[in-house]
Amino acid sequence: MALALGGYFSSGSNVFTTSLVTVQSWFSSRFVALQEFLTAPRDMASLRQRNTELEAEVSELQAQVIQLQQEVGETEILAALVDFQTGSPENTYRAAAVIGRDPSPFLQYVIINRGSNDGIQRGMPVVTNQGLVGRVDAVIADAARIQLITDPASNVNVRLQNAEVDASLVGSVTGDVTLDLIPQDVDLERGDLVLTSGLGGGYPPDLIVGQVVNIRTSDIDLFQQAAVQPVVDFNQLQIVLVIVNFKPVDFSPLIPIP
Repeated sequence: MALALGGYFSSGSNVFTTSLVTVQSWFSSRFVALQEFLTAPRDMASLRQRNTELEAEVSELQAQVIQLQQEVGETEILAALVDFQTGSPENTYRAAAVIGRDPSPFLQYVIINRGSNDGIQRGMPVVTNQGLVGRVDAVIADAARIQLITDPASNVNVRLQNAEVDASLVGSVTGDVTLDLIPQDVDLERGDLVLTSGLGGGYPPDLIVGQVVNIRTSDIDLFQQAAVQPVVDFNQLQIVLVIVNFKPVDFSPLIPIP
């Protein structure tokens, strides 16, 4: 004890302690590695299960977000249509949802979820709060087919609000609409508003159709032509209004046969 207290064993004690610590560190590292090796599969399985649960929760939340966005969009559309109906009390409307489109690239039709059971008849005009969409072309009990004004077979009698002249609005296979039969002496301008004229009995007057965006004229032609930008975005149609109190008039028996 006297020698130890005198520090004569310090060098030997340090060597022994260092060796012991080294051995303990080696065993400790090997024990930890073995423990991690034995518990890793269980932890990995737990992490994978938790990851699967989180992915399912994320997918469910994303679906809820999409559903809420759709509901908000439909609510805004319905609110706009209600305002439109309130501003046009002379007409009676029946709201309908667009449930299908014609697959042909050469035809411009949509299908709505209202039919003869809802009072829908062939020839009734179809609008949105923005403007004219087209008219009912065919009807069954619970659905109807709407011919859009962009269809090649569509022909709408219209008038230019600023020029106060009547013209014919025709569709095309590309979905573009054109004003035709405009006299050469009419002064057309870009931005002129195009409205239904009511002539021909196919549509009520003063429904907004679109605006003139391009004018085509030639000295050798009898009439001018103008490209029209419709106010309705036909690619975004979701809900439309059918004017059910308008009865189209068929003038074909009165037209002389050449």
